[in-house]
Amino acid sequence: MAILCLTPLSTNAGGSHTASTTLLRNQEYGDALVKGLRDARRSVICSFYLFKVTEARNNRPRTIVAELIKAARRGVDVTVILETSNDLKDKLNDENRKTAALLTKGGVKVFFDLPGVTSHLKTAVIDSRYVFIGSHNLTQSALQYNNELSVMIDSPEMAAEIKTYLNRL
Repeated sequence: MAILCLTPLSTNAGGSHTASTTLLRNQEYGDALVKGLRDARRSVICSFYLFKVTEARNNRPRTIVAELIKAARRGVDVTVILETSNDLKDKLNDENRKTAALLTKGGVKVFFDLPGVTSHLKTAVIDSRYVFIGSHNLTQSALQYNNELSVMIDSPEMAAEIKTYLNRL
């Protein structure tokens, strides 16, 4: 089990930040992401290939939707970028649009990538400092049952690079 501590960065003699990395195995990712969203104060930008919310009891992606909405309502700038497929019959489109509707209704800014471009990303940047990146889609399977690996990186420098990349999508 990983323990996530969101503590101030230390600095070395040169004044730059020392990045720290936490490996997030399987269910640890969802727990860490939810904690990061609850602690967010300024901004959240994330991009996911699949964000699938269901009505099932204890649906972990639904908890993430709720935390994104709570963050937006307390004044955090929250942006979510989702994949869209050229195939209009693709279930991915249905699932991502369903989640987008919930998020938008709650005050979250949601964008879709361009048709013909596949954004297979699974990343979130919180407060221009904490980066979550790895294999986890936001599905019940990925957050509860699958073998998945992701990392949480405490690095303003890495966060800036990823935010720049996401803003160009």
